[in-house]
Amino acid sequence: MEELVVLVNPENEVLGLMEKQQAHINGLLHRAFSVFLFNENGEMLLQKRASEKYHSPNQWTNAVCSHPRIEETYLEGAKRRLNEELGVDTELTEKFHFIYKADVGGGLWEHELDHVFTGTYNSEFNLNKNEVDEIRYISLENLDKEISEHPEQFTEWFKIILEEYKHHF
Repeated sequence: MEELVVLVNPENEVLGLMEKQQAHINGLLHRAFSVFLFNENGEMLLQKRASEKYHSPNQWTNAVCSHPRIEETYLEGAKRRLNEELGVDTELTEKFHFIYKADVGGGLWEHELDHVFTGTYNSEFNLNKNEVDEIRYISLENLDKEISEHPEQFTEWFKIILEEYKHHF
């Protein structure tokens, strides 16, 4: 099934739909969401992207990053992808939104109006191995250290979103 993204202007007004990979080739602004999950110890959940992903395979990123469908709200899309990728259902709170553009290699760009959500989760996961190779929790202090020592192991958008997250909290 062809996956479409919702193209928007900076005011979040819909301009149309485009196949996801084509939007990433063209670097066009589209709707997206990012989810940061934390455990009861305040550690952040990271997922390692599956090796089959068409861009940024085998890199660590936040719990979920994806795109709402045309008929979905950002929150509905975030909850759908949490379930599809991690087998998780938990409450999410929108914290902020912003626009960024990142070169993700291979002639592909993430240019997103990104709505960032947070949640807490302390139970079992049911990983979709087509999406996620592994998960782990990490303290923000250790995460900063790992990113500074091995930035190539993390997705470009995650590094941008994490810095934006820190500016809000």
